[in-house]
Amino acid sequence: MCWMCDHPGCTVADYLDVVRAKILRRGWAVQYVESARMPLAYTVGLSDYDVPELLMTNVSPQRAARVLNGSAERILRGAQLTAGQQFTFCGGPMLEVVEVDHPDAHLTCAVALYGPIRALQLVWADGRGRWPWAADFCDRESRQPVLGIRGRAA
Repeated sequence: MCWMCDHPGCTVADYLDVVRAKILRRGWAVQYVESARMPLAYTVGLSDYDVPELLMTNVSPQRAARVLNGSAERILRGAQLTAGQQFTFCGGPMLEVVEVDHPDAHLTCAVALYGPIRALQLVWADGRGRWPWAADFCDRESRQPVLGIRGRAA
C-alpha cells in the first residue's frame, strides 16, 4: 500500500518531507508506484548531483531497489550512463539505457521536489536476451513500457 494510503491524515507536503529526509540520509530515495497497468520505480534526488533520475517499469519493488540503488551508487562514483548504452548489474539481465521523453508524466515526486528534471529508463532484457521492442519479448507473458526512444543521447 502507498504511504498516503497508510497515513490518511497526512498531506502530499508531509510525504515530500519524508522523501526529503531519505534523500538527506542516503543522497537519493527510490519511489515505487504500484499499478496494475504499469508499476514503476524511480530515483528521487540524483537531480541534486546534476545527473538524470533513473526509472524502471514492470519490476518488483525489491528488484527495482537493487538495480536503481546500485546504478545510482555507480553514477555518483563517476560512472556515466548514456542513451543506448547496455550493461549488466549484479548478475541480472542485460539493461539498456533509454532517455525518458516526458519525465514530468511519470516521476511526479521528483518533479514536485525539483521542477523540470531529466530521466533515464533502465530497460531490461527478458531471460532470453530479447528487448521489449522485439515481437517475441517474454513470450508475450509480460510487458515493459518503454518511455522514450532507443538510442537518443541524453
